[in-house]
Amino acid sequence: MTDALGAEDPSVRLRAALAVGSNPDPVFLGTLVERCAVEPDFFVRDMLSWALTRLPPEIALPRIRRELGSERPRARSQALHTLSKIGDRSTWAWITRDMLRDADDEVARTAWRVAVVLVPEGEEKDLAADLVLQLGRGDRDVQLSLSRALVDLGDVIRPSLERAAESSDPAVAAHARATELLRQHPETGFDAALDEAKRVVALGPERAAAQAWEGADC
Repeated sequence: MTDALGAEDPSVRLRAALAVGSNPDPVFLGTLVERCAVEPDFFVRDMLSWALTRLPPEIALPRIRRELGSERPRARSQALHTLSKIGDRSTWAWITRDMLRDADDEVARTAWRVAVVLVPEGEEKDLAADLVLQLGRGDRDVQLSLSRALVDLGDVIRPSLERAAESSDPAVAAHARATELLRQHPETGFDAALDEAKRVVALGPERAAAQAWEGADC
């Protein structure tokens, strides 16, 4: 089974991960975690994480925690992803600010999602304040991930977004405004919200509102 988890054919690896998860045995813990760190196929990685969730948390979690400090970005990212699947809120303390601003975009995106899942009641506002520091970061997919994480926190994000919307950095201001638009009108869609936010930032709120009014009159 260990050989199958490292086979060249991804379909073989996928079936092996499914088999291990269907018959959970702690003997495979180390192999599953190590494969998570190097597995190139998204679907196989997800199955590996699922197999880890099938093991007793008291056995799996300490080993997964070690991966959070790995030098390999994929190891950190997949360890975080697995934590979100396990959903043990006692692991909240493992999600550090350094993870939320990890230099690797995929690690940071995963940390944002996990933090929103695990954040204890009453600490959402502090998490929002940390997450808004990442506004304007990365490409469209990275920004979408951050906006979704913030919106999932609910109304507590509003004060932080309002402050960020006044940033002198146009990328930060536009991202903040787009996220607020999504919070208020989820049906808008991220691309449309971001385009509108960029327009407002470029023109200024008053001029943008006047232009929108003139357009409505037409």
